[in-house]
Amino acid sequence: MLVIGLTGSIGMGKSAAAAHFRARGVPVCDADAEVHRLYEGEAVPAVEAAFPAAVRGGKIDRALLAQQVAGSPAKLKQLEGIVHPMVVRAEIDFLRKAEKRGAALAVLEIPLLFETDAHSRVDVSVVVSAPEEVQRARVLARPGMTQEKLEALLKRQLSDKEKRARADFVVDTGTTLADMGRQIDKLIESLKGREGRVMERLRNL
Repeated sequence: MLVIGLTGSIGMGKSAAAAHFRARGVPVCDADAEVHRLYEGEAVPAVEAAFPAAVRGGKIDRALLAQQVAGSPAKLKQLEGIVHPMVVRAEIDFLRKAEKRGAALAVLEIPLLFETDAHSRVDVSVVVSAPEEVQRARVLARPGMTQEKLEALLKRQLSDKEKRARADFVVDTGTTLADMGRQIDKLIESLKGREGRVMERLRNL
């Protein structure tokens, strides 16, 4: 089975691309969704011990947690040290199950694929990319989003240009959903039959 890492900056269309992979029968693991799940269960005790003010009603309140780590790289690193290993374990479990079901391809949707060195856990990387003006229009249309919040988010991510340079494949999401779908279909066909090394390593763990 070949493991695909799907990434892209905020507003570039990762969710739409992931949905198309799913529609074509390719299993997708969403790292952000895993974090949401962990914040309601497994991660609560460890995060509460480090950031007690961030827990409400037995669940981690993401807004309160964001306030706790805002402006502190050390606190953010502490939080990542708690949560990232749990996400990695969830991804490994997902990949093993996908292979057991006979999947030829599987996707890990990871927003900070390159920033967190997660690209070392995939066989090929796919970056979704759109023109800057399209990206900004999409993100600023979201409820509660401001120019300041967008700038802060972009500072945490590699530039789109750098991501495209590091990617094995780039999908242009600046046009239509149908066009994006055609690009992904072509990509899926080109990757079928390729065996990756990620699962080889996981089988030996």
